[in-house]
Amino acid sequence: MQKSSLRLLLSIGLILVIGCSDEFITTNAKKGESSPEVNAGPAGGGGGSSAPVIYTTGDPADVVTTTSFGIAMIGGADSDTNAETAAFQFLTSKSGGGDFVVLRSSGSNGYNDYVYTVIGGVNSVETIIVDSRADADHALTETIVRNAEAIFIAGGDQSDYVNFWKDTKLEDAINYAINTKHVPIGGTSAGLAILGQYYYGAFRGSVTSAAALANPYDKNMEGLGGGGFLSVNYLSNLITDSHYNERSRQGRHFTFMARLVQDFGVSYTNVRGVGVDEATSVLIESNGTSKVYGAGKAYFLQGFGGVPEQCQSKKALTWNRGGQAVKAYVVQGTTNGTNTFNFASWSGTGGTNEFWSAVNGSFIRN
Repeated sequence: MQKSSLRLLLSIGLILVIGCSDEFITTNAKKGESSPEVNAGPAGGGGGSSAPVIYTTGDPADVVTTTSFGIAMIGGADSDTNAETAAFQFLTSKSGGGDFVVLRSSGSNGYNDYVYTVIGGVNSVETIIVDSRADADHALTETIVRNAEAIFIAGGDQSDYVNFWKDTKLEDAINYAINTKHVPIGGTSAGLAILGQYYYGAFRGSVTSAAALANPYDKNMEGLGGGGFLSVNYLSNLITDSHYNERSRQGRHFTFMARLVQDFGVSYTNVRGVGVDEATSVLIESNGTSKVYGAGKAYFLQGFGGVPEQCQSKKALTWNRGGQAVKAYVVQGTTNGTNTFNFASWSGTGGTNEFWSAVNGSFIRN
């Protein structure tokens, strides 16, 4: 069934039940505002609602266009930056002018007008608030995502994304869209955190680098997992992190990688990570080449020297290997994306090489 027809039937049914309400008021909310534009479900959206809340800007009728796969990784705090503009231009251009779908578990339609009017070039923008497993398994959610020509996962709480979306029809629809239809996908902040094969779900709170290094099994490390959620080309054996330099996340990201080797069966030569600063984006083409845009840096990490010497509960991490546990390639973003990184060959241009290690919980970059 066409998504517009399904939405119309749901809306008619809801109107018969709850009558006319302000849920269907159209507004022009900017990013971060929360006024409804179009709502296909009752107030509240999740946790027992009969349908997810959906905001639509543009033509609600489904179109089919020729798409091209790509990945937009945004480090967060990206509003009105060069990195954000480049990322959304990248995604919309690869959509072929189709339907652009934004996924989130909280918030509102903050991206709709921006993508549809400021960036332009798409048939519609639809934001779906998926804040329960019922919403993630809803037929309307599944249909809209399967019909999408571009998918963007907003910032928020990645524990919600894992808890609400994993092992649902939404997960299947995302993987179908990117791997069968080859639509582009992007994410910022929490949306970036779940793009890799492995992810940090932050189930109990956001762990700091100091706490992770002091105890790789700290209670706030809960939610580290992967292998059975999103399947995105070029991101195998890889874990991402955002707000990177601004929140000093290098040490915890390094610890995530140590845990992947220690507990998740990833060999030290294959384990990888990508960290992205705020106001910075990494835009990956279908052939694996990428450009780094914005004011900050992107960090491309790979295990190098050997397995961790000490990665145990309640003991400080030692992953040293002669000071060469992890090899890092650090790339400064630019306005024009001059500096690059190739995910296929795991090498770049315009960046600098470093080695990262830890001894008794002390993190070292050289």
